Amino acid sequence: MKLRRTITAGAVAVSALTVGVGAPAAAGTQDTGTVRVTIGRAAERTSASALAAPSGNASCTINRITVNRYSECEWITIHVDVVKVVRGQPVLEGTADFDAKHQMTLNAKSANWSEKFSLSKAKTTRAGKGLHVNIAASSKSGTKAKVHFGQGHTLDSASSGSVDYTTGAIPKKKINAKAKTTYTFTFTKAGYSPGTVSYDSAVYRCDNYYGTSGCAIPDSATGVSLINQPIIADGIRGLRLRGGHYGDPYGGKPLHWMINDKEKNKNRAAVCPKNPPADMKRAGRTSCDEYPFASTYEGGTHLPAKERTITWVRKAENDSQGGTITTWRRAYHVMDHDPFFVIV
Repeated sequence: MKLRRTITAGAVAVSALTVGVGAPAAAGTQDTGTVRVTIGRAAERTSASALAAPSGNASCTINRITVNRYSECEWITIHVDVVKVVRGQPVLEGTADFDAKHQMTLNAKSANWSEKFSLSKAKTTRAGKGLHVNIAASSKSGTKAKVHFGQGHTLDSASSGSVDYTTGAIPKKKINAKAKTTYTFTFTKAGYSPGTVSYDSAVYRCDNYYGTSGCAIPDSATGVSLINQPIIADGIRGLRLRGGHYGDPYGGKPLHWMINDKEKNKNRAAVCPKNPPADMKRAGRTSCDEYPFASTYEGGTHLPAKERTITWVRKAENDSQGGTITTWRRAYHVMDHDPFFVIV
């Protein structure tokens, strides 16, 4: 792990082991004291199971971003060093250590949502006592973030705040670009110039693809259940028994949705014959169902033959599957390149 550090004429140095991306900031060397901030490497990001209920809040794990489709928890530990340079040498004058926790919950039926955060009481030594903090948050892609917090709070006691997110009107069929929140902490102390540290939330995305604006965390895989399409489900189970693992929520790699009708038609034509076999025709199973779906980046012949299959089904079952997939995509805001699993 690399910690980027700069030493100035006098400093309060802040190091954070965190899940975001930040950079050190230092004031000019003319000051008698300076607040200096550094940030550690990005910690691991974890996701909830595709089978977990997406409406529940993501649980918190220290120095990780934990996410599900509509929620993230970010828990950060921050270490502060109060430093001055005496005759050219840095002298540690004190320390402060505290935690910051963020709990963000998106809204599947609105492009506006909220977040709560809390700061623990800092453990301080000597000059680490009496540090003040201001918190700012910013977003992009049409979303604005507004912080509610007692700015100038001293780290000597616990505190909490919130962030409100508002997104401008999204036209139907429009998918906003992905965005994330950048949090900026500014630390001040009498006799020292301020310093800052920044880190990011998980990536989120808002859309109005189906006529209802909402937002989700696109990198968090969800799952579509095809239990009610028995022949299709049986075909997928057979493929998995033969070793095909794409889309399997129990240890397989996810599929990725594709919004491209031209490529979808090419994928289907590459694996589905124009006419069903005679025995399937006699059974009334004249509709070709391909797996992985033609509307995925793994569809067609993009995977080896052992990782794909086709199943002949009645047209009603194929139509039913189409309705199931549309309902699932609408509910979970599944868009281009989003990962997902298939539950059979």
